[in-house]
Amino acid sequence: MTSTPPPSVSEPDPSTFTCSTSVVGPCSGCQRTTHKYGSGGLPLCQWCMADAQEAWGTSVRFTSTRPQAAPAPGTQARIGTRAA
Repeated sequence: MTSTPPPSVSEPDPSTFTCSTSVVGPCSGCQRTTHKYGSGGLPLCQWCMADAQEAWGTSVRFTSTRPQAAPAPGTQARIGTRAA
């Protein structure tokens, strides 16, 4: 397979051109600026993700390590109900 080498890490990932600057952050692999946070964000730029998929397969995904928010004290988590 022939592919062009990625540009210098000083150049941002193309994903940054279509998102707000508030969701931009460094790639976890190469530190290139990428769409990292929020809806549609990934921890890796497209080049690092391609390398990961080549090594691990196209079904490679990432898992959030953020703790799940607990309900506020004195309240119960309600699923599928509306507050009165």
